[in-house]
Amino acid sequence: MPARRIRVPRGRLDGAPTCSHYTGLVTFDNVRGRATPGLPSTARPNVSHTPSVVQSLRTHASRSVPFSVEFNPPRDAAGEARLWRAVRQFERMHPAFVSMTYGAGGSTSDRTVRVTGELAQETTLLPVAHLTAVGHSVAELRSLVGGYADCGIRNVLVLRGDPPGDPLGEWRKHPEGVAYAEELVRIVRDLGDFHVGVASFPQGHHRSPDLDHDTRYLAAKLRAGAEYSITQMFFEVDHYLRLRDRIAAFDPVEGAKPIIPELMPITSLRTVSRAEELCGRPLPAAVMERLHRAAGEDPEANQAAVREVGIEIATEMGQRLIAEGAPCLHFITLNFAKATSEVLTNLGYGVTAAPLSA
Repeated sequence: MPARRIRVPRGRLDGAPTCSHYTGLVTFDNVRGRATPGLPSTARPNVSHTPSVVQSLRTHASRSVPFSVEFNPPRDAAGEARLWRAVRQFERMHPAFVSMTYGAGGSTSDRTVRVTGELAQETTLLPVAHLTAVGHSVAELRSLVGGYADCGIRNVLVLRGDPPGDPLGEWRKHPEGVAYAEELVRIVRDLGDFHVGVASFPQGHHRSPDLDHDTRYLAAKLRAGAEYSITQMFFEVDHYLRLRDRIAAFDPVEGAKPIIPELMPITSLRTVSRAEELCGRPLPAAVMERLHRAAGEDPEANQAAVREVGIEIATEMGQRLIAEGAPCLHFITLNFAKATSEVLTNLGYGVTAAPLSA
């Protein structure tokens, strides 16, 4: 069989993206996904049959526990090629949805809109676009939502977002923006036919004074119209189960909405700091002990052993989450497919073999 060529769509790096930050008038029609003035009718995205994340979870759950993956907007041509290799690999594995992150302070907003639009228009995947409040006025947020709508995107993951440069730094509301994700949920829902998800935090958000406060705030986001939540990454399944119990006890109606656990396979000791940044907490001592034992006195020479342990840990977490009734497994991929594919294979998911890196 001849080698399969990975297609990278035209217009990504030449300054003429297929979808870009929408700068026209935001009206009810164009925010709902209808064409902006001047867009040819043949190019108009058809969103009338785009499923929501919750609908997709139900469809996929008829076969097995669904999975989903997170991508990041590429920074250069090499990153673009790597992303699309991962996209095409995961496309063969039929995830329930894929999400595209959004840089702190909107630093990747144009790329996020463009690449998420390309996923919607050029693949069979169901894309979910991240949208963060930090650093944006309400008008800018509406414009970004209009850009997503123009690309045929109806699923949005709403986040308050971290301050650019220092995730733990002081959070400052834009003078004409919003202070909380709950407000942004209402804005997106009011703009048209959008399906909204939010973040949840198994160990509590680092800015929340306690878990009770964190639970009340999650309930408020869900009551505002969010249909599901995706957790911050974690490494102890018990934290996820306690979160699920807390929100169900606080508000049984909102607690019945899907809480999707987020995982990331550790592939080297170098990725530990990235994992800790993403989960906002140090990795558990038991996890670090297993990784350091595999690394021995020479982490570079023993990187394969460290990677094997990281895959084992993610697999064990996935097995328990499935047994505990998680509605989906959401994987942070960093735009690599191999590690997540191996975990999915260990969990019994059908994967088409392909030469990969990572």
